[in-house]
Amino acid sequence: MSAQDPDKQGVYLRQAHLLVVDDDVEVATLLKRYLSAQGFQVSTAGDGRDMLARLGSDAIDLVLLDLGLPGEDGLELTRHLHEHWRGPVIIVTGRGDSVDRIVGLEVGADDYVTKPFELRELLARIRSVLRRTGEGPRQAMSRPAVYRFAGFRLELDSRTLLAPTGEPVPLTSGEFGLLRVLVTHANRVLSRDELMNHLYGRDSGPYDRAVDVQIGRLRRKIEPDPAAPVLIKSVRGAGYIFSDSVRQE
Repeated sequence: MSAQDPDKQGVYLRQAHLLVVDDDVEVATLLKRYLSAQGFQVSTAGDGRDMLARLGSDAIDLVLLDLGLPGEDGLELTRHLHEHWRGPVIIVTGRGDSVDRIVGLEVGADDYVTKPFELRELLARIRSVLRRTGEGPRQAMSRPAVYRFAGFRLELDSRTLLAPTGEPVPLTSGEFGLLRVLVTHANRVLSRDELMNHLYGRDSGPYDRAVDVQIGRLRRKIEPDPAAPVLIKSVRGAGYIFSDSVRQE
């Protein structure tokens, strides 16, 4: 389909498969009912894991993503989609702060809609994004790499960390995002500003200790002795380094 082929484009827009990612069942049901009535195929997901499973099994054309998923960092999920999936993302959230909007667009969102919203406006934005980015139905999301270190297995597609015993290690979305950055930049010193830029698209503030808190939590989950870390080491005055050898599959 080309931009000069309006008939085929119109068919594609009517048949596009949308994925609504929102833990609020009433909102998800409302959007599914309304958008289905407009001719779209609509699926729903209640969290990031369910979203990635859907993207891995279905040919999704556009994701409508809520930032306020419980236990999830919506901006990190947006960045993950931008890096591992080629489709467009519209953030649909109650977080109307201008900083969230700017960061959301910087990490890969194609549009940003604040709740409450008019359904007709959301429909117009969906059609606009699909016209701008759509080139026909997409394939399911390809499986990204798997990383192994110190007996652990980090699976980017399912956002899962498996311990040497094979048991899953529970990670918050923020912890997973930080570990992903550290592992994919192994044996390189990363400053707090670099880590914040990778995770949130901004530098750390003078009193910002978000990275330090996440580092501490990660150490308690993956280090043999969190008080004497051998995987995530501090470099005085510089930042942090993931010092173990990493093998990518």
